[in-house]
Amino acid sequence: MRRVPRRSVALVVLLALVALPAVVGPASAASPNSKHDRILAYWTKERIKSAKPRDFVRQPGGNFVPARKPAGPPSGSGNTTGSQWPDGKGTMYRVVGRVLFTMDGGNWICSGSAATDGRGDISVVMTAAHCAYDQANKAFATNWMFFPEFDTTPTYACQDSVHGCWTADRLVVHSGFANEPGFTSTATLYDWAFAVTSVGGKTGTQLDALGSFPIAFTSYASGTGVRATGYPAGGKYAPGYELIYCSGGVAFDAWNLNRTYRLSCDMTGGSSGGPWYTSFDASGNSGTLSSLNSYTYSGGNSMYGPKFNAYTQATWTAAVSTDTGNAVVP
Repeated sequence: MRRVPRRSVALVVLLALVALPAVVGPASAASPNSKHDRILAYWTKERIKSAKPRDFVRQPGGNFVPARKPAGPPSGSGNTTGSQWPDGKGTMYRVVGRVLFTMDGGNWICSGSAATDGRGDISVVMTAAHCAYDQANKAFATNWMFFPEFDTTPTYACQDSVHGCWTADRLVVHSGFANEPGFTSTATLYDWAFAVTSVGGKTGTQLDALGSFPIAFTSYASGTGVRATGYPAGGKYAPGYELIYCSGGVAFDAWNLNRTYRLSCDMTGGSSGGPWYTSFDASGNSGTLSSLNSYTYSGGNSMYGPKFNAYTQATWTAAVSTDTGNAVVP
């Protein structure tokens, strides 16, 4: 990431590094040796369990360095800056999960959520673009897998989980993100991605059979109440198998020219891509996907997310209306 204009604070990409080697994954409904099966086999219990939070600060020169602790921007007003969501409560508990993928020679974790797509033959996971596309190498992530309700599976194994795992048939991002040389201030405005999955899990069903949330393509006024969720895996949230939430009124990132949202929240690496809801019901059964965990400032105590808009909608439309391959939407 680059520094926000006229300030000396760097953006922290909320990613966490995972380690390597493989064997067998859970059984699936796909044909033997399919892409789905190969991805499941890649993510062994050992690989998933070995995921370790590793946050990075993007410097103006473009290099990632270990996070430092300069003073961050002021926090937004909020009611909950980081609490564990009650086990088993609501649809949200089932459909928010851990995202795993390979990018630029490494394995990584993020968060994501099932989104209502209106089709019966696919399901869609919303996450951050930096959890799906490698700008430096202009390449999509591989071995992309979604592990819903990760909270109930400290064994870190798809086959031992409640629902199993789903793998991406295709990933879709916007060119506003993909065309940037790295995680820049401009990239933060387009930091969303949609992963399209087919049948999976332990019973060979669609992901949205577990439930899903609708998505809105509009921005919201300062003070609008939101709830952010995800699976942070760094710092006090290690090892990262608890579903965490923050809630309060949104503000804006003044150091990013008010072009992105700000919410008081101390979630750490691994929470990137976790959904933000408006009109959220405390039962966890209703709400609208309205942004996601994108970045923080080193030393700060707020989470930042993109404003969904017509570009988000174009990315979404490409994901749900086409059936061939990864795509960068113009």
